[in-house]
Amino acid sequence: MKKYLFPVLLGCALAPGLAAAADAGFAWPHGARAAVSLAYDDALDSQLDNAIPALNRHGLRGSFYLQLSNPAVDRRMAEWRAAAKRGHELGNHTLFHQCSHSKPGREWVEAHRDIDSTSVAQMKDQVLLANTMLYAIDGRRERTMTAPCGDMEAKGEKYLPAVQPAFVAIKAGTGPAVIESMTGLDPYAVAVSAPVGMSGKELIAIVKQAAERGTMVNFTFHGIGGDYLTISKEAHEELLAYLAANRKTYWTDTFLNIMKHVKRTTGP
Repeated sequence: MKKYLFPVLLGCALAPGLAAAADAGFAWPHGARAAVSLAYDDALDSQLDNAIPALNRHGLRGSFYLQLSNPAVDRRMAEWRAAAKRGHELGNHTLFHQCSHSKPGREWVEAHRDIDSTSVAQMKDQVLLANTMLYAIDGRRERTMTAPCGDMEAKGEKYLPAVQPAFVAIKAGTGPAVIESMTGLDPYAVAVSAPVGMSGKELIAIVKQAAERGTMVNFTFHGIGGDYLTISKEAHEELLAYLAANRKTYWTDTFLNIMKHVKRTTGP
């Protein structure tokens, strides 16, 4: 199946354990210069086979957004549950991965999963049911979501406001991987960047840009060494090795934990 493509703080005293960031009054924990979110969409076999073992080996935590109708969720339930116990986040990617068939390059969207013909009420019911199913897997209530394909409208109406109260943060729309400003970030409209075919050096270069700005890099991967929209195992490994070797510079954590810190720091 084809899928979508998509400075130093001056004049401010910092609390102990926090590093300066580009935005006045904002800082990352433990002296880090940037945060890194490693997210993986669709509940793919290559994520269980390649991504999670690599993350565990390097002592890093990722966020896995499960399309709950994917047979790999049922077939490999014990492995997803084990990943959650290791500290990885299981996020909401809806039940059926509805996307807009009317957009360019969306010929693969099946008629019964076309968000153009799905109402806001139907999407709300499905998203909230997905949270219940995730709770049955990992026993957690706090959750973040990634809107499939970055699409934010159901039958031409915005549906994310209807589900927003159920989430700490939501990723939707498309944009650069590096967040421009933390204090100006809407936690319910964090842009998705989905790198495909990039080398480890290219991914690391993006991470370094976040450190220069003092902000955050938000990667959303799909296949790791397999499946579709793929990053090679070697590129993924090179990125993880760099992050593990530079823990003092980069706070690599789940999207949930990062966004909880952002909301605590920037306020409502």
